[in-house]
Amino acid sequence: MSQIDSPPLANHGRAPPKRRARPAPARMIRDIPAFPNWARIGDAARDPGDVGFFAGAALAVFDGALRSGADGGEPLFSGVLRQRLALRCAAAAARLLRLREDEAALRDAEHLAVGPDPGPAGRLYRLWRDMASGRIAFSHAGFAEARALLSMPQGPDDTLPADFFSQPGLRAGDPLSLAAQAANRLAAALDGAPRAEADILSYWAADHALAAAFGWARPVPLIAAQIHTPALRSRFNGRRPTPRDPEWPQALAVAYALAAQEAHRSARELTRGADKLLCVAPKLRAKGAAKAVALLLADDCASAARAARATGLSDRAARRFFDRLMELGAVRELTGRPNFRLYGL
Repeated sequence: MSQIDSPPLANHGRAPPKRRARPAPARMIRDIPAFPNWARIGDAARDPGDVGFFAGAALAVFDGALRSGADGGEPLFSGVLRQRLALRCAAAAARLLRLREDEAALRDAEHLAVGPDPGPAGRLYRLWRDMASGRIAFSHAGFAEARALLSMPQGPDDTLPADFFSQPGLRAGDPLSLAAQAANRLAAALDGAPRAEADILSYWAADHALAAAFGWARPVPLIAAQIHTPALRSRFNGRRPTPRDPEWPQALAVAYALAAQEAHRSARELTRGADKLLCVAPKLRAKGAAKAVALLLADDCASAARAARATGLSDRAARRFFDRLMELGAVRELTGRPNFRLYGL
């Protein structure tokens, strides 16, 4: 046998050593299970009992996602989740008010506003942002602030009873019933007010009542994002149901079934983004990096100027900080612009 034909002698006929598999990197945030198919509402679910079942199931699944943090608390990204949902609700409400701003324009109105007044669309967005952050409470004072954000004057026919915002003011019942009652009662109290603004405040009241019934730390903006969806309108002859309609409890249940499913999907997506951010955080050497990471976990997005104010960095250093996070795949730039950029998970 020639040298060319001879078998290799390096391993003396033994199989090459196996490479040790690298252990998977430890996750900082626990995964959220996929939304179960049995809890998804379909077009076949038309009976009020079936609709109520799917709405309750979807909200229960989402409630589990909202308690997926350490020791059964909320996950670290719950602030981002609430503010992303607030943006969707604001965009749907803007369409109801015939405003032109979409989600991108609403982001700009809030995060790039010059001066204290962000304009009508920005104030509408703040209604949902303030609810999601817990800044506006479900109270007479909170209701007055909400009205002001919608530029609604006090009318002669919309005085609310003293116990309106207390839980005993609603009849005992399941979370969906309490939410439907809150929206219906507020719509009735605002009978003389502009219809679109009254409906928006009714959705605001429904989300507050639902959060109280579930024992959530802060409300989660949910129902308003579904008011234009074809899956809801198709059940009511193509029109948008309102809290004054006799079929409102069923419409609300359908809207919450759809909203909870979408919110659960957003929560699952955010687990990956938040986990990546927390995994790269130890590599960040910039002054105030921990505060910037906390800012990104608490809100839908942040500008370099806002991060600079929160961390003590210069605007230029803050921009470099976000560039570094983008290189590491930990954040996204959300505007697509070369200037006045916004960053988020």
